[in-house]
Amino acid sequence: MKRVLIITYYWPPNGGAGVQRWLKMAKYLPAHGWQPVVYTPENPEIITPDAALAAEVPPEAEVIKRPITEPYAFYKRLTGRKADDKVHLGFLNEGKKKSWREDLAVWIRGNAFIPDARVWWVKPSVKFLSRYLKEHPVDAIVSTGPPHSMHLIALGLKKKFPGLRWIADWRDPWTNIDFYDQLKLSAWADRKHHRMEREVVSAADVNVAVGWSMADELKAIGAQRTEVITNGYDPDDVPSPPVPVDNDYSLVHVGNMTATRDIPQLWPALAELCRTDADFGAKFRLRFVGPVDHAVLASIEKAGLSPKLERVGSVDHAQAMREMARARVLLLSVNDTANAKGVLTSKVFEYLAVGRPILAFGPRDGDVARVLGEGHLLVDREKDPIDGRRIKALFDRSEASALDRVYARTELAERMAGLFAQQ
Repeated sequence: MKRVLIITYYWPPNGGAGVQRWLKMAKYLPAHGWQPVVYTPENPEIITPDAALAAEVPPEAEVIKRPITEPYAFYKRLTGRKADDKVHLGFLNEGKKKSWREDLAVWIRGNAFIPDARVWWVKPSVKFLSRYLKEHPVDAIVSTGPPHSMHLIALGLKKKFPGLRWIADWRDPWTNIDFYDQLKLSAWADRKHHRMEREVVSAADVNVAVGWSMADELKAIGAQRTEVITNGYDPDDVPSPPVPVDNDYSLVHVGNMTATRDIPQLWPALAELCRTDADFGAKFRLRFVGPVDHAVLASIEKAGLSPKLERVGSVDHAQAMREMARARVLLLSVNDTANAKGVLTSKVFEYLAVGRPILAFGPRDGDVARVLGEGHLLVDREKDPIDGRRIKALFDRSEASALDRVYARTELAERMAGLFAQQ
C-alpha cells in the first residue's frame, strides 16, 4: 500500500466542518490503495469537540501528533475572556459589539501572525517531518487549509524533497476569504499574505479546490494545475432508519450563523407570513443549531420574529445530521461577501443528502446554484424579491430530489487518490 502524508490542523477530537473533509478522505483512501499518514497538533484549540469522530479513523491510518504553541492564551487575557472560552473563526460574535481590546487583538492576529495563528508550528513541523520522511518515506503529501500554515509546512518539505508530489487542498481561500478585510492589515502585511499565497500556489504540483470559482481564483494567481474535488456527504452519516420530520413548519439552519450570513430581508417576510397566514403562523419555528452571531439575533428581534426562535447550540456531527433530517425546510445562507460565488461548504451536500427542501440565499451564478437540484428554492439577495407564497410551498413538500452519487465521499476519495499517483 502506498503512503500519503496528510498535514491538517483539524482532526478528532475536534469537530465541525474543518474535520470532515480529510477525516472522510482518510476513511476511504485505504480502499484505493493508500495508507493515510496524518500529521496534526497534539494540543489544538478545540472549538467544537466531537470525540465520536475518532471511531471513523481507519485502522490503517498512522496518526502523528506533535505539540503546537498558539497565541490564544494571550488573546484571551487581552480580551478579558476566560481560559476555557472558545475562539470562533470568521469573527463570529455571540456577544455585543467588539471592544477596543478585541479590535487590538484582531490587528495583532492579522499583522503579527501571518498567515494565521498557527504559524509558530511551521518551522518545528518542517524540522520534525524532514527527519521522519527520511526514515519513513511517503509517496505523496497533502496539505489542507485553512489554517494556511499547513501549506507552509508542505512548502518547506517540498523544498527539501523536490521529487515528492504535493497536493495543496483549499477548503477556503487565503486572501479572498470573507473575513480577510476584517484583519486590519497594514500594507506590508497585505503584501506578505499575497506573496506567500502565490508561492504556495506556484510550488504545489496540484492545487485542489472545493469549488469551481475557487479553482479559477487559484489559476489567476499562478496555479499550474488545478482540480475541483468538492466537499460531499458520507452515506454512512445519513440517519437510518429515517428520522421523523417535524410536524411544525420548522426552518432549520445548522452550523455557524455569522453576521455575513444574516438575511435581513427574510426575517420580516417570515414575520409578515406568520401574521397574514394563521395556519403558517401557528406552525412556524425558526431553529438554529450552532452558534449565532449577535447581529443576526438583533436582526431577527427587529423583525418581531424572536417568539418563533429556537436555539439548540452546538451539537456533534451525528446529532447535526439528525437535526437536518427532521427539519421541515433547511435554511442555507451563502456568505454575503465578495467571494459569495465560490462558497460551497460540506453542509450543502449534507443538506442535500437528507432529502429535505432547502431555502437557499446566494448568487444565481454561484457554485451552490450549480449543485442544487429540483425541489429547492434559491433566492439571489441582489436580484430576487422575497416571495412568501413560494417559501410557504416549500413547507408542504414531502421531499426534494435525490443527490447525485458523484458527491458521495466514497467517490470523492477515489478521485483524490487518482491525483496522488499522477505525474
